[in-house]
Parts: sequence; C-alpha cells; structure tokens
Amino acid sequence: MTKGILGRKIGMTQVFAENGDLIPVTVVTVAPNVVLQKKSVDSDGYVATQVGFEDKREKLANKPEKGHVAKANTAPKRFIREFRGDDLESFEVGHEVKVDIFAVGEIVDVTGISKGKGFQGVIKRHGQSRGPMAHGSRYHRRPGSMGPVAPNRVFKGKKLPGRMGGKQITVQNLEIVRVDTERNLLLIKGNVPGSKKALLQIKGAIKN
Repeated sequence: MTKGILGRKIGMTQVFAENGDLIPVTVVTVAPNVVLQKKSVDSDGYVATQVGFEDKREKLANKPEKGHVAKANTAPKRFIREFRGDDLESFEVGHEVKVDIFAVGEIVDVTGISKGKGFQGVIKRHGQSRGPMAHGSRYHRRPGSMGPVAPNRVFKGKKLPGRMGGKQITVQNLEIVRVDTERNLLLIKGNVPGSKKALLQIKGAIKN
C-alpha cells in the first residue's frame, strides 16, 4: 500500500470544472491524523505506519490504549488503522498527517463499509435474472436450481437470498477534484462506499 489517511464521509454534491463540466463529488472531512507507531522489518516483520483518527474521551479508553497514545503525546483515538509501505516514512511518532498529502488530480482508492440493505433476494443481491412473469410460469423470482441430486446437499458458495451490504468495499482509481486545507476537506470524483458520517480509508491507488 501507499500513503493514506482516515476521514469521514459527509455526503455528495457537484462542482464545476474549469472547462464547464459538472462533476459529481463526494465530500470527505479529514481531521489531522496522528502517527501513533512506526513498524519496521526488524521489529514487526513489515513496514507500516499506524495512525489514529478522532479523539475520544479519556474515560472511554483503557490503560493499554492510554499508554499507547501517550508515546505520541496525544489523546486516545476512536479509530486506529495502519498503512503499509514507506510513503509515510517522513512522519515521526506524534506528527500529524494532514489532508495536503494528496494533491488535485491524484488517483486514490477509497475503502469503507457499504450501506446495509437488510435481507434481500437473489435478483437484487446477486443480479440474477427472473423467470417469465406470465401466470402459468410458477417461476418468477426464485433462486434457481439447488444443484445435482447426487451430493444431497447445497454446495458452498451457492448464491442465495440473505443479508446484503454491510461489507468492506474498496472503490479503486477515483480522482481527487479539490483539496481544501483550511477546512480539512477532500472532494473525490464519484461515489464512495458507506453512509453519511461513515469512516473511510483514502489511500494512493495501487493499480493506477
């Protein structure tokens, strides 16, 4: 992985480009992330930078949490994640990672938890086709054949109705349209996973 930062999704809006094009964007608020730990090959077996996002009250943190953040001389954090690679190598423990690590036009990957949609059938959940809707069909929105008779069971991985959404999803190769350093905002072209106020991980694109 490459450089990254944590933020919260605010919602969607649209902005005009210089050539007059109307661009749909997702607004992400990115308060400064604090570097809590730096991992190396010698001590941990891999290279990564651990960051914390959003302060929480002291009484909500246990002793190990307080001891961990004390090394960075900061308050306990609500979210702690790590970004692999040495792109954040210049940041020392206790330093703040701000929104200006990204620039306009940069390509990023955004990870979040998708909206939960409850219990859904196979047509909505897996995009399967329905049967004929005529009265004599008797097969309209069912999940289809359950497999051969011989094993006398349903195979693992069979696409069936069930809970939809609420899973970690990464949308790749999204463009940063605007960086607002004063208000700590990122405007990302297109939509990103998650409901409003959801936690997002924004990383430099790995397949760009």
